[in-house]
Amino acid sequence: MNELQIALALIGVLAVIGVLIYNRLQERKIRRRTEAGFARPGRDILLDDGPGGSGYDRPDTSFFEPLIKDEAGQSMFHGRDVQEPHFGDTEILLDAALSEESYPRTAAVSEEAAWHPAAPPPSQSQSVAAYDESIEFRSVLKNLDGMGADAFGDAIFAAAELAKPVRWLALPLGSPAWEELSPQSGKRYLEVQAVMQLADRDGPAGKQDMDTLCGLIQTLAQAQGWQARCEDVDEAAQRAASLDKFCADVDVQIGLNIVARGSAMLPIARMRREAEAAGMRLSDAGVYQLLDSRGEVLFMLGNREPHPFSASNPHEPETKGVTLLFDVPRVPDGVKNFDAMVTLGRKLAHEAGGLLVDDNLRPLTDVGIEKIRAQLAQIYARMEARGVAAGSRLALRLFS
Repeated sequence: MNELQIALALIGVLAVIGVLIYNRLQERKIRRRTEAGFARPGRDILLDDGPGGSGYDRPDTSFFEPLIKDEAGQSMFHGRDVQEPHFGDTEILLDAALSEESYPRTAAVSEEAAWHPAAPPPSQSQSVAAYDESIEFRSVLKNLDGMGADAFGDAIFAAAELAKPVRWLALPLGSPAWEELSPQSGKRYLEVQAVMQLADRDGPAGKQDMDTLCGLIQTLAQAQGWQARCEDVDEAAQRAASLDKFCADVDVQIGLNIVARGSAMLPIARMRREAEAAGMRLSDAGVYQLLDSRGEVLFMLGNREPHPFSASNPHEPETKGVTLLFDVPRVPDGVKNFDAMVTLGRKLAHEAGGLLVDDNLRPLTDVGIEKIRAQLAQIYARMEARGVAAGSRLALRLFS
């Protein structure tokens, strides 16, 4: 090999080395730009329970942390190895995805909110209720390029089998307004939140169901190359237990009974007329209900006998007694509506020739009624202090 060939070979080697160095520098530059966008200073409501915390303005600085780690530091979930997508291993986000032209922007969304749409701003009108940390457990999916609605069908179906209700909140690309996710909508979403209610009248949410929901989200993220994370299950289980205890303490139903005197019977037809005159309507379940403007029940009237009232037999025979039922945590303006029920109960007793008694069949006096009113006021004060107003949508969800 002559000197010219050696020189050309050296030049070729140097050129290859230069290209490799240039590519490595460009790769690091892109990675720094990408990761910097998700490393903005701030706190996340999923990780910070400090006073004054808000899920509306905190950036999600640890969004890409693994949910669970084993002793070797590997990401794990329910005993299965989970390879969470991150920028060092896969090119999920390209440089073009960070440009003004490719990233969804609206006049109503600030740059910070566009990067971290963790929850809808409270000032915006919402088609769905926002995630509520006080009563829900949250799992989150994000992808800057959007997530097709049709990809969520199986996960939604599986979540419907869990013991507690799950809501699917979705933020469409280019929109400031959250909505309920519909797999048939054909839309693409920047962020989706699967939120499980922590308690209802059947008790608190279990850790197993929360783990299952988180597993559905994690599996979907792995299949689609999206980012996913969940709240801490142990911490959510503690919130569920606390919430369930509060609900049990205030979950009271008050029954007022109109019973016949001695061996006499009460005329059902007369009491039905009085109930209808008071604005009550017969339900499909065979009980009379007084509804508010939302269609929610204020109180009910039912037969104490084993057979319900029948719309097909308005002249049905007599009964030994009827019951007015007041579901305390589900009724707004509770003391006022309780007084209305007492007034109707007294009228029914007078018209039918019966007695107004409590659940122990003891006659209800004015003193007894006043004691109930005082207890109601205490219950409603506790609910207000907890931020769960009686009869509110939040209360209707918890006491269902």
